[in-house]
Amino acid sequence: MLNPLMILADLPPPTWGIFAEGQVIPFLFGTAFVVVVYVLISRARAGEPIPEIRKIAGLDAVDEAIGRATEMGRPVHFGPGIGAVSNAQTIAAFAVLGYVAKMCAQYDTQLIQTNRNIYVYAVNEEIVKQSYLEAGRPDAYNPDDVRYISGFQWAYCAGVLGIMEREKPAANIMYGSWFAETMIFLEVGNIVGAIQIGATTNTAQLPFFIAAADYTLIGEEMFAASAYISKEPVLRGTVVGQDIFRILIFAIIIIGTILQQIDPEENPLARILTEF
Repeated sequence: MLNPLMILADLPPPTWGIFAEGQVIPFLFGTAFVVVVYVLISRARAGEPIPEIRKIAGLDAVDEAIGRATEMGRPVHFGPGIGAVSNAQTIAAFAVLGYVAKMCAQYDTQLIQTNRNIYVYAVNEEIVKQSYLEAGRPDAYNPDDVRYISGFQWAYCAGVLGIMEREKPAANIMYGSWFAETMIFLEVGNIVGAIQIGATTNTAQLPFFIAAADYTLIGEEMFAASAYISKEPVLRGTVVGQDIFRILIFAIIIIGTILQQIDPEENPLARILTEF
């Protein structure tokens, strides 16, 4: 049986008497990130200016798509992907669905919302109902427009294709975790003449969205959508804080690369990052 004291004796001495070897820089970065996010959230809540979230064309196009559907007297279709209710992409879709439902309620435009997962269906039903209430149009809410199709991927796919072919939506918003059904939906959406907006982090499906959809939110853009749309202080502060640290890390990489090219043996930045 190993003696814990012998194991501890083999470890290098803690840095500054506190930190394990190589943990100083991660601790400082983590602490700085928390402080920056806290400051940004506090400023946003107080109504003080913070850096704006950059423009996301795919989200700006949502208003255009709903407006076009309203002018044509045709519905809007919203699909939250086929992921579970615990999927991060599905959770991101909830905020966008709330915004889309509220806009459709204000414009008196039919919203057809289809689901593959029964739990996602239950959540989306409440989101749409609440959005109509917030828009002051609870009487316009039609529970039959929030539809559970099937728990089987291809049965869900076939059901949605039938809905799109029969009801011919003028806007098709696909926001969530999508897989092999992506291109099929986009092809039918194109046939019925819908403006199509797609968002997913599934890299295997992004080429199909880019090729066939009118607007595509790539990767983490879909997670910033809730902050972009709602302007909620906590979400805005968190997203802006993340962007600030991305810029910082990118700058460190560039500086480190330059110093490494100048003198590979005496790169102070590399020495600090490896020793601490």
